[in-house]
Amino acid sequence: MLGVPACFIFLLCQLTGPAASGIPKKLVGAIGGSVIFPLNLSVNLVDSIIWVFNSTTLVTIQPKTADKNALIIVTQKRNTERVNFTHEGYSLKLSRLTKNDSGVYRVEIHNSTLQDPLTQEYELHVYEYLSKPKVIIGLQENKNGTCVTNLTCSMEHGEEDVTYSWKSLDQATNESHRGSILPISWRWEKSDMTFICMASNPISSNSSNPIFAQNLCEGAAGGQTPYVILYVLLSFFLLCSLTLVLIIFIIRRERKKVSEIIEEKKELDTHQETLHFPPISEEMPEYDTISNFNSVIPEENPANTIYSTLHIPPKVTEPHSLPMSSDTPRSCTYNNVI
Repeated sequence: MLGVPACFIFLLCQLTGPAASGIPKKLVGAIGGSVIFPLNLSVNLVDSIIWVFNSTTLVTIQPKTADKNALIIVTQKRNTERVNFTHEGYSLKLSRLTKNDSGVYRVEIHNSTLQDPLTQEYELHVYEYLSKPKVIIGLQENKNGTCVTNLTCSMEHGEEDVTYSWKSLDQATNESHRGSILPISWRWEKSDMTFICMASNPISSNSSNPIFAQNLCEGAAGGQTPYVILYVLLSFFLLCSLTLVLIIFIIRRERKKVSEIIEEKKELDTHQETLHFPPISEEMPEYDTISNFNSVIPEENPANTIYSTLHIPPKVTEPHSLPMSSDTPRSCTYNNVI
């Protein structure tokens, strides 16, 4: 390597590994956490260091020299409190990570003796801490006491780079299964089994609540047992309903009878009241019944007939007395002569 400065060879030796081959170094971080971009350099051989995120300059550094202190310039104000550097070096530490911090970072190392800066790239992925995975039970098929179904494990959010696995636990053996879907074929005669879903990403892992095969496949026991229980419950409900309807009908019928009896009694009382006539007034005229009205009147014999004169006395009005009604019968005196 004739004509190459010794400082360039020294810096190139320090940038070993992925940087030398042009492959970005992969880093991971968690939301709200921090990450360090390692940089192994001797600051005495560096004029300036520039950190770039995607295509935007993040930080510019002029290392400390004998006659001046180090100068650090953060280009974006929102990153001022998030950017820091490790002691005795210029490895970048980025805090308060968010999903938007995922991407490609590049560091450029400038030296006056080099025509082009040395570079090293990093690829950062920021992940969420996983919550408890959710298990969905598929359609069940029960045949001859065997329960056949599928369990599907999933995350409500943050499924990036999530891997799934299952653990099947019973009294005898423990089995594992990779993938989000677990097929199940279980008979009631077997010992109860427990199924647990495990979800993980590069920064965290979590497991689901245990699922018991006995609870999952209740219909597999005895084949028709659930239907028999359902039939008994339905029959009991119908019997209770019919009994209640009958009781209500009897009560309404008795009430109707009582109401009819009360109405009949009221009508009878009303009829008896109408039969009581008012008392006869003293001023009402009295009439005698003439018997033998249709009897034959004997033929008049002039020789044997005696006639009499009828005198009607004049009407006398008492003083200061009210006039008598025209309907008041007059007193008459008759002399019968035979």
